[in-house]
Amino acid sequence: MSKSIRLSEEAYDRLAAHKRDDETFSEVVLRLAGERSLSELAGVLSDEEADALRDAVDERRERRAEELEEMADRMRGA
Repeated sequence: MSKSIRLSEEAYDRLAAHKRDDETFSEVVLRLAGERSLSELAGVLSDEEADALRDAVDERRERRAEELEEMADRMRGA
């Protein structure tokens, strides 16, 4: 389903200036609106950066699980 919108000449010109050759105007609006698809994020990090990020997330999850377990123990009076 599509919708029609009205743009001033200035707004259209600005939008058109951002349009890439392989994009539709809808894709330009979505890109400029800050929404990102997963395919746009592919390749943002190097393999090394992705591994480091994954390790950091895993480490934080482990610490958080330990913190929650300690809190539960305190609440149980253990």
